Amino acid sequence: MLDFRIDTFLAVCRHMNFTKAAQELNITQPAVSHHIRGLEEYYHTRLFEYTNKNLKLTEAGRMLLQTAATMKHDEIHLRQWIQCLGNSGRKIVFGATMTIGEYLMPEAFMRLLEKEPQCTIHMVVSDTRDLLSRIDGGELEFAVVEGFFPKKDYESLVYDTQRLMVVCGPDYDFAGEICSVEDLTKETLLMREEGSGTRYVTERYLQEHNLLLQDFTRMMEISSIGAIKSLVMKGVGITIVYEAAVEKEVKEGLLKEVEVPGFQLYHDFSFIWRKGSIYRDYYQNMYEILHG
Repeated sequence: MLDFRIDTFLAVCRHMNFTKAAQELNITQPAVSHHIRGLEEYYHTRLFEYTNKNLKLTEAGRMLLQTAATMKHDEIHLRQWIQCLGNSGRKIVFGATMTIGEYLMPEAFMRLLEKEPQCTIHMVVSDTRDLLSRIDGGELEFAVVEGFFPKKDYESLVYDTQRLMVVCGPDYDFAGEICSVEDLTKETLLMREEGSGTRYVTERYLQEHNLLLQDFTRMMEISSIGAIKSLVMKGVGITIVYEAAVEKEVKEGLLKEVEVPGFQLYHDFSFIWRKGSIYRDYYQNMYEILHG
């Protein structure tokens, strides 16, 4: 069992505010201050400091946060595994971003069930930022993400490398000839919501070509991949999407790839878990099973 003061420290780190941490933990603000002071005395260093009235972690505080978050994560899962002793199977809880969850995980599920037929699987589909927060809080064991993550906090393995494609409906009428990425800006672009991995990768690519999403004639933001594909099929506009998400529709002629000279965009999907976890071998084994 972790020192109860670590829970207080992690709560303060989440809010960067002693009062809000006290409210989360249902204790008094002086109690929060006492717990933090006790940790600072134990480690003989300051963990927090104020800069322009804003609470910030010191370098020692950042080091403790990285280790304590992993320890908390591991303790939660150790407790779950102990509770499962004697049962016929156990619960595997992990996360995936939307494209991965919808288009890559079904086959991975079958491989997992073949190896662990008695297990119960719970997959959370969300954006990378939310999944990282859930891993840190012990809600998820691991995640397969398309977005970017701080490598100092997580270990990772490349799960897949996917190509992004520009696609349109089979009868879509372009405003002009497409000779470069910039020519696409004359069209209506349907794009995932802010925070999605697909959008972030697309935005970075456009910036490298001195372009922004705002440069498109019109940009429609839709959180559902299925809705985006349906609208593109009907000729509403174009979209940029991972090949795995439209492979079936392109083969059936419901969508078609837009050939854009010089457009080469690939991105890794990553299998991640907390760095320093005592369950590293377990996560690597889960990667092997899911990856196939």
